[in-house]
Amino acid sequence: MTETMTLTPLQQTVRLGTDLWNDSSDPAELEYAIANGAVGATSNPPITLEVLRKEPDRWRARARELYTSFPTWTESQISWQVYEEIALRGAAVLLPTFERTRGVHGRLSIQTDPTLYRDKDRMLEQGLHFAGLVPNLQVKFPATRAGLAAIEEATYRGVNINATVGFTVPQALAVGEAVERALDRRATEGLPTSDLHPVCTIMVGRLDDWMKTVAERDGLSLTPGVADWAGVATFKRAYGLYRERGFRTRLLAAAYRHHLHWSQLIGGDVVLSMPHAWQVRFNASSVEVRPRIDDPVDPAVVQELLERVPDFGRAYEPDGLGVDEFDSFGPTVRTLRQFIAASHDLVAAIRDFVLPNPDIGG
Repeated sequence: MTETMTLTPLQQTVRLGTDLWNDSSDPAELEYAIANGAVGATSNPPITLEVLRKEPDRWRARARELYTSFPTWTESQISWQVYEEIALRGAAVLLPTFERTRGVHGRLSIQTDPTLYRDKDRMLEQGLHFAGLVPNLQVKFPATRAGLAAIEEATYRGVNINATVGFTVPQALAVGEAVERALDRRATEGLPTSDLHPVCTIMVGRLDDWMKTVAERDGLSLTPGVADWAGVATFKRAYGLYRERGFRTRLLAAAYRHHLHWSQLIGGDVVLSMPHAWQVRFNASSVEVRPRIDDPVDPAVVQELLERVPDFGRAYEPDGLGVDEFDSFGPTVRTLRQFIAASHDLVAAIRDFVLPNPDIGG
């Protein structure tokens, strides 16, 4: 039996030069991912809320300890402290990778408060705080108008960034350009740049979701399966433009819905950030593991999407959206609403821990 045959599909993917991250800070899921070649992880309010729900006893005890130790803290302050500690625990699992690769890999991305998506200064303040906690945290800022300014300034100040809430080629290009400006400023001032490893997320599955939502909303009849290529086509176009322009940021694919979000991106110098359930599915699949990043998406598929769904053109064309339109683009609004709701749910969960409802016990 050859070595390739003994490797899992995800391990084979890593062998072909594509990085794997775990889309969760859950320690058990992280260990599975690392065993399959993962070198990083991501976190956000929905992910943190899931960890909280999986380990209620642990975090109830910690929340109550904080509640007692800091009598003036609000529920929000306790929630964000717990949020940090969950991220730090995940970062500790990745620390050996960080140390072995001398900081090239082994980071966990921690997201800034999604309610701050319009406030560059407060996002930056929180991001700098996160970056100072441990050396292997990567800070997630949204690819909104204010988020881009925070991304540029944070990179200039030496923070490894992960641009999140991104779905489009224009957002990816704006992030790449912001990072280049920041890196050039650092170089001009004699500051190091080799220790910075920025990434830009394209939430491929969420763009697919939006194509289907628009088709349903507007009564469009798309060829079955066409919408499932929207995120892949957009990611591949952004990847080609990144290479042409020599951006030092790496693209990251997130929000998995089907195997195309993995199989079509194999071989690229990119990051695939997968939830645990999809990692297990892909490892159990019979999909051939081979480089496909440079395989073009069927032109007929792209043409149908361009002709039938105007929002695909806004996502796919380099000039499809202006920076002033990033915040109001459909997938941006949907995702921000979900992230903000999850942050509120996180506070509510902490409230139930520290002020249990007397009517139901706790």
